[in-house]
Amino acid sequence: MRPQITLKLATTLDGRIATANGQSKWITGEEARRVVHELRAGHDGVLVGIETALKDDPELTVRLAGYEGYQPARIILDSRSRLPMTSKLVQTARVIPTYVVTTQAISGEMQSLGVRAIKVPSKHQRVDLELALEAIAAAGIERLFVEGGGVVATAFLRAGFVDRLEWFRSATILGGDARPVIGHLNIDDLNQMVRFTRLGVQSVGDDLWETYELS
Repeated sequence: MRPQITLKLATTLDGRIATANGQSKWITGEEARRVVHELRAGHDGVLVGIETALKDDPELTVRLAGYEGYQPARIILDSRSRLPMTSKLVQTARVIPTYVVTTQAISGEMQSLGVRAIKVPSKHQRVDLELALEAIAAAGIERLFVEGGGVVATAFLRAGFVDRLEWFRSATILGGDARPVIGHLNIDDLNQMVRFTRLGVQSVGDDLWETYELS
């Protein structure tokens, strides 16, 4: 058993998430980012990969004017336990439940700051995603909001673990030398395409917000 999974993507029109040298803030505008915070508030947990955690040092909290409601748990896929002690996620783990999904043990110091370890076997030199999701569900997280980055998005799509897509597109183009949001899915036949049904499209500021569910 695994949680219901929503994958959030924020890209250019040509599906890029960063320049070739990694610049990514901000692809979408302020109004789209506000909607993302509203979507976070509707989930039990927010998940990112370690590369996103290292690059952005995110808080992964709901930050809306006047919001005093529930803060979802933060989950980091970190197979080699690289999350720094100084990160915002670790430093606020006593306040907001924070899980590191890893193939190794986390330090006692990190545990003392409130970080909770979910240890799972490795698969293809990364955490076994299926077992990780089972453990996340066992921790009481029924609705999971996956925010990235591209490697994580690709892994979830390749495994067939995405139930819903929330896709924000800016009216910009970066081109083929920029970093794509989705990597290789090992598809060599059109019948293998991952198919979704569009539920809605709306403008948020200068950006487009599309919602899909798995067909």
